Amino acid sequence: MALDPQVRKQLAIVSTATLCTALYKRGLRNQFIQDVHPLNPDLPNMVGEAYTLRYIPAREDLNPITVFQDRSHPQRVAVDQCPQGAVLMIDSRKDARAASAGSILVSRLMKRGVAGVVTDGGFRDSPEIAKLHIAVYHNRPSAPTNLTLHQALDINVPIGCGDVAVFPGDVIVGDAEGVVVIPAHLAQDIAAEAIEMTVYEDFVTEEVLKGRSIIGLYPATDEQAKTDFSAWRQRNGR
Repeated sequence: MALDPQVRKQLAIVSTATLCTALYKRGLRNQFIQDVHPLNPDLPNMVGEAYTLRYIPAREDLNPITVFQDRSHPQRVAVDQCPQGAVLMIDSRKDARAASAGSILVSRLMKRGVAGVVTDGGFRDSPEIAKLHIAVYHNRPSAPTNLTLHQALDINVPIGCGDVAVFPGDVIVGDAEGVVVIPAHLAQDIAAEAIEMTVYEDFVTEEVLKGRSIIGLYPATDEQAKTDFSAWRQRNGR
């Protein structure tokens, strides 16, 4: 089932921190991908459904550079089949010694309308990728071709990325801090809750910057805080 446009719009304006808290309330503690960082933190939130690519350790006799001449090579096929609006999630075994991809493949994904690319390894040509208008997350720059360490094997299967289980169709959200994975069946509820949490936190931030104590305010355990928040929402149309 395609991601609801309203849910996509909501997730585009909330933080991964808020989403992690909403997920934690439902018992999901390990949804934030570890050790990945945006190449361009100034881009808007990345939101899309997961489309996955899995690498295994390369075996030299099966992974010479000539494998790229095969039109069915999984890495190339994934780049040309990842759906518009999706996020290509790459399992690189947390190994950034060889690149998961480079600027040409990421440029192709951008032109096809893919929402973003995430690897728990690294990308080559990272300065060029950082200039593209597509959200890209990795561990660190890596110049060697993926073939030296990684063998592309599977497309759109469950993977591990940065110690998080990612299933095809999971909803992926990235911001300037990192990337969170939302199980597809929870996306609508999580998005709605995160919007409400964000509204309240915006109110709290204003109050704290005025000098107000967080006791009774964050969380709202005082009736006065709840009254003030209700009035603030009315004034601000939120």
